[in-house]
Amino acid sequence: MFETVLFAVAAVLVAFGAWLAASDAALGVVSRAELQEAARHARRGRSMLAIADDLRGHLMTLQFGRITCEMIAAVLITLAVDSLVVEWWVTLLVAGGAMIVISFVLVGTSPRAVGRAHALGLLRASAGFIRFWRVLSGPLASLVVTVGDKVTPGRQRETAFATEAELLSMVDAAAESDVLEDDDRELIHSIFEFNETLVREVMVPRPDMIVVERDATAQDALRQFLDNGLSRMPVVGESTDEIEGILYLRDVVRSRTWRPDAVETAAELARPALLVPESKKADDTLALMQAERVHVAMVVDEYGGIAGLVTLEDLVEELVGEIHDEHDRGAAEAVEVDEGVWHVSARLQIDELGDLFGLALDDEDVDTVGGLMQKELGRIAEVGDVVTHEGLRIEVRSIDGRGRNAGQLTVHRVADAAEHLEDEGAA
Repeated sequence: MFETVLFAVAAVLVAFGAWLAASDAALGVVSRAELQEAARHARRGRSMLAIADDLRGHLMTLQFGRITCEMIAAVLITLAVDSLVVEWWVTLLVAGGAMIVISFVLVGTSPRAVGRAHALGLLRASAGFIRFWRVLSGPLASLVVTVGDKVTPGRQRETAFATEAELLSMVDAAAESDVLEDDDRELIHSIFEFNETLVREVMVPRPDMIVVERDATAQDALRQFLDNGLSRMPVVGESTDEIEGILYLRDVVRSRTWRPDAVETAAELARPALLVPESKKADDTLALMQAERVHVAMVVDEYGGIAGLVTLEDLVEELVGEIHDEHDRGAAEAVEVDEGVWHVSARLQIDELGDLFGLALDDEDVDTVGGLMQKELGRIAEVGDVVTHEGLRIEVRSIDGRGRNAGQLTVHRVADAAEHLEDEGAA
């Protein structure tokens, strides 16, 4: 009879521990915002709000209760088996085996799986008791944790991850398990990379800018807008470093429609330009442009000269990929002409070149493949120049229109390049 009571109490403790484990797992996969949203439609809304306001405290008491139930159940099962069996080693084997199965399957794995799969439903049903358990056992659990922190200093985490790398690792695991689409995974990675991206990495460089001179008439500016398919252009003075403002297509159209006989210049119609340093982070620049309600900002280098310009489209493309419209006529920056052989623009970013070959390429001094080519050569590139960098063979195919930089390049892996040259020789 005594042994039956011990087994029965142990079973109740195991069941209670399983429920605590399921609740612990449920709290681990929901956010504070999800709890607050669910509280609006739950009967125990106040309890759920209290849990959301003190996630760490409730997790701590649930874990403390689960461990306590497991330990007491282990002791009770050991006592019950010991009173039924004479040999001590039999008691050890039976009690130990029983608790391993109970702790791993009944309390560990299965309840946690249920808690993760039905997190909000379980929390809605259990919120009142979870809150009661927090109030009941909270002081004792806090005391135990405080003593533990003194012995092994360190604050318990409230979330499943503590660093950006851990979060991205979880995103990758979710994509591999088909929980997330590959596009969603790439977008999340882009958001984190965006925070570390500098404006100079996404801007239109100064040599590629299309500008209008300050003395150009509204009619000439309109023709230039239509020829290039633009809606905004910088207005410059004697040099590109003298930015008079930004000319908007709609202002020019309004001038020609409402005042067709007036002679107005680009400088007169220009609006003030927003200037940002090239070292400014891309996300900060995006926030600034949104606050100032402008679509174009001029990028200034460390010497005060104009390094280029950046648009809202440039910044958004860094997050979601290329955005093409009917006015985009430029050739692709990278084209695969053969297996493992790429023709790339000198303007291609170094990290994007690395993505083509599955490499993590980076350089503190230059941003583009053309810049990397000149850095490796130590001079102005010429057609036929070849460099090797991180296992890639880079060859200059053509020079840009000004003759001062590489235009198009051919890139292979070193081993693939040797095979490619042999094939060309045989041909």
